[in-house]
Amino acid sequence: MPDFFRDYEVGGFYDEMFAAPGVVRPHYSKLLERFKQMEREEFDRKRSLAASTFLTQGITFTVYNDDQGTERIFPFDLIPRIIPAQEWETVERGLVQRITALNLFLHDIYHSQSILRDGVIPKNIIWEAVHFRPEFMHFDVPRNIYIHICGTDLIRDGDGNYLVLEDNARCPSGVSYVLENRQAMKRVFPTLLAQHRVRPVEDYSQELLNVLRYVAPEGKPDPTVVLLTPGVYNSAYFEHSFLARSMGIEIVEGRDLVARDGCVFMRTTKGEKAVDVIYRRINDDYLDPQVFRKDSGLGVPGLVKAYREGNVSLANAIGTGIADDKVVYHFVPKMIRYYLGEDPILPNVPTYLASEKSDFAYILEHIEELVVKAANESGGYGMLIGPQSTRAECDEFRERVRANPRDYVAQPVVPLSRAPSFCDDTAMEGRHVDLRPYILYGEKVTIVPGGLTRVALRRGSLVVNSSQGGGSKDTWILDQDEPPANGTTT
Repeated sequence: MPDFFRDYEVGGFYDEMFAAPGVVRPHYSKLLERFKQMEREEFDRKRSLAASTFLTQGITFTVYNDDQGTERIFPFDLIPRIIPAQEWETVERGLVQRITALNLFLHDIYHSQSILRDGVIPKNIIWEAVHFRPEFMHFDVPRNIYIHICGTDLIRDGDGNYLVLEDNARCPSGVSYVLENRQAMKRVFPTLLAQHRVRPVEDYSQELLNVLRYVAPEGKPDPTVVLLTPGVYNSAYFEHSFLARSMGIEIVEGRDLVARDGCVFMRTTKGEKAVDVIYRRINDDYLDPQVFRKDSGLGVPGLVKAYREGNVSLANAIGTGIADDKVVYHFVPKMIRYYLGEDPILPNVPTYLASEKSDFAYILEHIEELVVKAANESGGYGMLIGPQSTRAECDEFRERVRANPRDYVAQPVVPLSRAPSFCDDTAMEGRHVDLRPYILYGEKVTIVPGGLTRVALRRGSLVVNSSQGGGSKDTWILDQDEPPANGTTT
């Protein structure tokens, strides 16, 4: 009988499963016992079953500019991440606080801009932001909600403290993997989740649909909701089709919609049908060629007019991209204090702004020690991890920062927590992880219990993005009650 964790090394990081070498954290103890009972043959069989589940379901993502082909099966690690109920309760409160402040901020900067007048955020930070939409000043979005769906990335430092790494407020992706990961685990370990009393995630699609219906134009008791996708070649198309199917709504491309007389219609085999709510997975720039990029073939000419006239609602609202800006991220703790009069429950990672004179000098002098990020890039692109970079790469980023200080921030290298992962078909090794919970903002704030745990499968890597070689784990949030006594295992 193999002991999968016999040679496991905690290392100099906060480990999700072990408090010290050989000392398991209490909420992982049953899982450890289960794996100690498991033969290698059984473990391999379960891994194969999980992989075949993902393959038959077509659970993929796309990597652009990749010589090995763009379409890949999403890597899935069989060892779940487990978070106790009390710990999760703090995370939930912090996320509710944060999305509340972000929505108040977005309403403010598109109306009175009091936070700018009061000097909490420098005016140029907003007015020079790529995703700020001044043409939507004084426009009232339905229900005053800008961010309906948010994916906030959390990490844990060396002491196990949760920190917010960034907010994804435009078109956050990845929730389909949360749901599919859970289905795979149910198939592979059908009774293990019940023994741990893991909170369910399956209600997400219905809760999302509730949010979309809630923001429909007034007087629409049974609104028609569609999901607008860029098409099958988009990296997240699997998720688009998955969510549309699970919500029971139509998935459409721009060519399937027509805007006329301030309304939006969907072309169907039975003629045109009025559309009330669009869950758009297309960035602002491509939504309407009459307003934004003239060369966009992905959007709908006239869509913005219908939106302005209140005949169709969009989730997320146009202009939310300013909340994605990594420079604006620096000011979220100040937003929380300004709008809510509270201290942040979940702190930011310390962040230097290249647009600030003192920070600018510090970044250039210490770039080999820092993580430098472009303000509006995502997916692990536009980023330099100084300690893991060559001198030439650091010099190149110095020039980028010098050329455009407003578009760069820097942070110290946070020693991300690690969790056990089965690597290279040989052994359990610690790999760095983050966590992306998904927050829904409608009539109430709903947070799926857990979210997407992404894992950097490459040894030593701090980049968890799937496009950079990362995978994922199922995330288990335990119920308040204690797990039942030892019972049957599967």
